[in-house]
Amino acid sequence: MQIRENTDSYMKELQAWLQNTVDVPLEEMSAFFGARLGDYEAHMAQWEKAYACFADAIPQHCQTFLDLGCGTGLELQSVFARFPDAQVTGIDLSAEMLSVLRKRYAAQNMNLICGDYFQIPFAQAHYDAVISFQSLHHFQPVQKLSLFQKIYRGLKNDGVFLECDYLACCDEEEHLLFSECTRRRAVSGIADDVFVHFDTPLTVSHESDLLYQAGFSAVYAVDSINGATFILAEKTGTERKKE
Repeated sequence: MQIRENTDSYMKELQAWLQNTVDVPLEEMSAFFGARLGDYEAHMAQWEKAYACFADAIPQHCQTFLDLGCGTGLELQSVFARFPDAQVTGIDLSAEMLSVLRKRYAAQNMNLICGDYFQIPFAQAHYDAVISFQSLHHFQPVQKLSLFQKIYRGLKNDGVFLECDYLACCDEEEHLLFSECTRRRAVSGIADDVFVHFDTPLTVSHESDLLYQAGFSAVYAVDSINGATFILAEKTGTERKKE
């Protein structure tokens, strides 16, 4: 699957953006989103098509969901359209965004938790599907592996993890962004264990490798829409959804 149509052109644009923002200080994650709540959904509208088909890859039997980094719940519109009786647990760092989500889906069966999904324990073998939309591209591989292992343990034996996220087009992009994030942390004096809003995506291959290491039996790059790549990871016993 081609993540970017023109990798050379994209990398030149990325390098130019990094140069133009070289002195922009890093921001702590929850503060970043809290300060931009008014503009958040307008910004995310570029992935309208991805949101609309987000739930299509989820097996029809799924009823219990865990949404990581749920924000204002834009991805849940397609989930509730396909699974109207879904039971959803949502976790997000931003209390402001969760307030919007709670009002938007007041009639739905939801349990919303304000906090860090790396630290909050997940119910074991409880969920049919764990989902995440544009939330995981800010973290180190070791952090992701630990989270993917938690996700795996939280899923039932026929469960799936559906991730739609910004993934690096190549090893060069991955290395460039991780190196720049490390440099900006050092300049800003921000410790490695503080979540900051700076993109550090992995390639599809490296993301998939971590999911296999976490225990998933099969991992598929399902689609890519405007730079948002869908990855479906299946726990033992799951059959891939046939189109």
